[in-house]
Amino acid sequence: MPSSSPRPEKRPEANRLSQLQARIEALVERLRPWRWLWPPVAFGAGLGSFFLVERQQWLGALLALGMLAAWLLLLFESLLGRLLARRGYPTLPHAATLFIAQMIHQETLFFSLPFLLATTVWSSGQALFTLLLIGLAVFSIVDPLYYRVADRYRWLYLAFHAQCVFLVVLVTLPIMLQLTTGQSLKLALGAMLIFSLPSLLHLTAQQRGRRWLMMLALLPLLAGLAWTGRIWVPPANLWLSSAAVSPAFDVEARSPRGELRLTPDALAGDGLYAYTAIRAPRGLKEEIFHVWRHDGEEIDRITLNIEGGREAGYRAWSHKQNFPGDPVGRWRIDVMTDSGQRIGVLRFRVADGEDASLADGRELLTGFKELRRLVPGRRSDE
Repeated sequence: MPSSSPRPEKRPEANRLSQLQARIEALVERLRPWRWLWPPVAFGAGLGSFFLVERQQWLGALLALGMLAAWLLLLFESLLGRLLARRGYPTLPHAATLFIAQMIHQETLFFSLPFLLATTVWSSGQALFTLLLIGLAVFSIVDPLYYRVADRYRWLYLAFHAQCVFLVVLVTLPIMLQLTTGQSLKLALGAMLIFSLPSLLHLTAQQRGRRWLMMLALLPLLAGLAWTGRIWVPPANLWLSSAAVSPAFDVEARSPRGELRLTPDALAGDGLYAYTAIRAPRGLKEEIFHVWRHDGEEIDRITLNIEGGREAGYRAWSHKQNFPGDPVGRWRIDVMTDSGQRIGVLRFRVADGEDASLADGRELLTGFKELRRLVPGRRSDE
């Protein structure tokens, strides 16, 4: 009777990995019944980080760092898992890794949501971006849909993953490294393009010989679309705390003064002041612009420099004196970043008589308040 050869003993490293993976699998199984708690916890962390940016920035940065660390864990887990599999070591089951990825996607989306809800200019294309984010957040918590896309539509799932990477970089870097909004946006777009490569590889998998040609064509197209669409991305760490137009301004108090009915003759005198108070993380320095538009056409662009850290916002103003010969019509002052993102907007109407707006230094619609402008029956220049 032939003697069976003894089984080779497992290497100590393999035994330790098996024990670690068994613990992770056990932890995943314990967390599964409570996974419904994760989205509100992530939303609360994002909300806390958003408000703590002003008062306890170190704590807000700590929360952002925790989210970034989770993403690094997910990235290295994927790379490490492939490396271990090639060398014959045990790896986590697909269901466990997918569950961990889902938790991190939910953390990203719900953490970012307060930042974008507060900084979106709802009467602009930014509303579409934020509504898309809300849709992605809902997708991440609908298990049947999430797992179906992850298993059957791999290219779409990887594109979703790339969008989450974009949000991580966009939201966390201004808090942690005090990068400007424009710098963070460029890095976020670059990271999204890099993480889109696996999606494009899956999308062109059936093309074989033409695969790399299609990649070379699709990647610049994707980069161009991303750069063009940047104006629809809210500046996640900048928002207007107040804004007003007035005929005079107290420079020492940095406060609008006076009252004026905006008729053509009135503007021909001392012109008009636009006042904005912009909240930003402490230590952040930004170059912003007041872009004056008449019936949609850009008339003037005034550069302002702001610094973050004031709870009431950094108070900045511009003074326009040279109005066109016929200033009658709708006016809009876009408050923009150097990367073309809109922080907020001020609106008024120049007309004869009572149809003209009243510039009295009172706060105009900003942030969530601007949603009132979309209600039927309200004047667009309120």
